[in-house]
Amino acid sequence: MSQGAPHSRPVRPQIPAAIWVLGFVSLLMDVSSEMVHSLLPLFMAGTLGASATLIGLVEGLGESTALVVKVFSGALSDWLGKRKLLAVIGYGFGALSKPLFAIAPGLGWVLCARLTDRIGKGIRGAPRDALVADLAPAAIRGAAFGLRQSLDTVGAFLGPLIAAGLMVLWVNDFRAIFWVAVIPGVFAVLLLLIGIQEPKRSQDTPRRNPLSRAALSQLDRRYMAVVLIGGLFTLARFSEAFLVLRAQQGGVALALVPLVMVAMNGVYALTAWPFGKLSDSVSHRGLLAAGLVVLIAADLVLSRNTQLSTVLIGVALWGIHMGMTQGLLATLVADTAPAALRGTAFGLFNLVCGIAMLLASVLAGLIWDRVGASATFLTGAGFALLTLLCLTLAPLNSARHT
Repeated sequence: MSQGAPHSRPVRPQIPAAIWVLGFVSLLMDVSSEMVHSLLPLFMAGTLGASATLIGLVEGLGESTALVVKVFSGALSDWLGKRKLLAVIGYGFGALSKPLFAIAPGLGWVLCARLTDRIGKGIRGAPRDALVADLAPAAIRGAAFGLRQSLDTVGAFLGPLIAAGLMVLWVNDFRAIFWVAVIPGVFAVLLLLIGIQEPKRSQDTPRRNPLSRAALSQLDRRYMAVVLIGGLFTLARFSEAFLVLRAQQGGVALALVPLVMVAMNGVYALTAWPFGKLSDSVSHRGLLAAGLVVLIAADLVLSRNTQLSTVLIGVALWGIHMGMTQGLLATLVADTAPAALRGTAFGLFNLVCGIAMLLASVLAGLIWDRVGASATFLTGAGFALLTLLCLTLAPLNSARHT
């Protein structure tokens, strides 16, 4: 009588090399972008003599432009069936913007560079996320998104550090640092061009308008629930600029205040991949709920006082909640959207979350000015509680789209 083969656990697929490449592309471009963005307000105010109002206008126009572009780039990637092409164009715009900052003689040039950079971000965002979903096996999609997010955040961590070091070394030579930022941006584009081979699409699928009513009707209530949760989640976590302001209230030296963001991004980078892997084997609803609880804890800590130790604990908790939730939300978009509409789905999701971020940051600023910093963080905790309530009712237990 023959003996049957012993039972063994199914072997989990490995993260494809292309996901690692996309992660390092994000890392390089974030190093390039954050080297510029961490210094840009000081450059506009000090070197170009711009007022706070004009600085705010430049930033607002840039972010609003990116929001609009995200929707159409995602839909276009679905219609063309070519996500890599749009990602290359988007990263190319990002790399092209850096020399414009370096040679800018006035605020008009800075606005042009900022719009070029944000258009690039808008073009690449949804197609890149959809490409991650296309490349990653469904069983490890959470780990794939977590890895890309983690490497992206490493770039956000390194960029300001490099910029700060060069500012000291080169005695505040903004333009020289902006020229250095060109280098990682160009390498990001080259790595994407030679390191990624896009999966082939079926030729039997007819091309159709992904923004038509018939196509959008396939984004069912499960996807809409993810968009709602993502929007509410973003209302609960306003701009991280308020973490910097809270640290400044605590008497942290002005030169050291940017290191608060370095610390937050460091925690975020360390936690995004482990929590992404964890999301592949636990309840998505449960992990999102845990992330909301951590966000509430961060808000409560930050609302207490401005002592440096308290602020650092709050900032660390904020970074942990980002690591727990941001890759997971991207995974939920991929899981609840049909494969042929992933670009459109990510574009719409990013649009809603971007609008929510603008609203949340304006509201946080108003509360900060009129009531106080503690009230701002307590309001964020209130929105997080509302999101937690909605999460208990949301239909997130859907089958995955492969």
